[in-house]
Amino acid sequence: MRNPFKYFKTSPEIIRLAVMMYVRFPLSLRNVEDLLHERGIDITHETVRFWWNRFGPLFARSIRKQRVQNTNYSNWTWHLDEVFVKINGELHYLWRAVDHEGEVLEAYVTKRRNRKAALKFLRKAMRRYGRPEMIVTDKLPSYKSAFRELGVSHRQETGRWLNNRAENSHQPLRRREKTMTRFRSMRSLQKFAAVQSSVLNHFNLERHFYRREEFKESRTQALLEWCQLAA
Repeated sequence: MRNPFKYFKTSPEIIRLAVMMYVRFPLSLRNVEDLLHERGIDITHETVRFWWNRFGPLFARSIRKQRVQNTNYSNWTWHLDEVFVKINGELHYLWRAVDHEGEVLEAYVTKRRNRKAALKFLRKAMRRYGRPEMIVTDKLPSYKSAFRELGVSHRQETGRWLNNRAENSHQPLRRREKTMTRFRSMRSLQKFAAVQSSVLNHFNLERHFYRREEFKESRTQALLEWCQLAA
């Protein structure tokens, strides 16, 4: 793999830090510029924009590849949900597949919320992760029709509060949407949703399950692995 930082004067550590701050936290480009300035790093917000557009997908691809190879996801139960996102005054739909531990497996943007869109989303997720044992959804008829075509109708489960895992996975994107004063195109939404999902998965340490010492070790390890991305 060739060095993606080869023609950049700025050190890879600073680029990784800027991308992590912008994607992981609900910060604007100018917020990241100001925070880096406090650390003695003088760049403009347009530089942060260029870095995240150039390296964000690269880092996300590396994270997804590692997680698939190490099987850091679960096929026990998937939670599927779609959320409304307004782009230039038009409603679009962001579909998500989340496992039972809260890891976002797939994010997909469409203009419609019909059987064709659901089928394309499911095929994309199953091609990468395989078929789960159980799929929890809401009562959208498009899911039932798509499951029937895929031959997994018997694995679908619907019910009140069962899909809270997927509902909660939309919260980071909603916070980001407010900071960015909404997205401008389907392409930008798809790109950011995919990158943000991978980054949040990488830093999803489930701190409420572990003691403080174990959490600190896991957090340090996650940061060390982040610093090795695209190295």
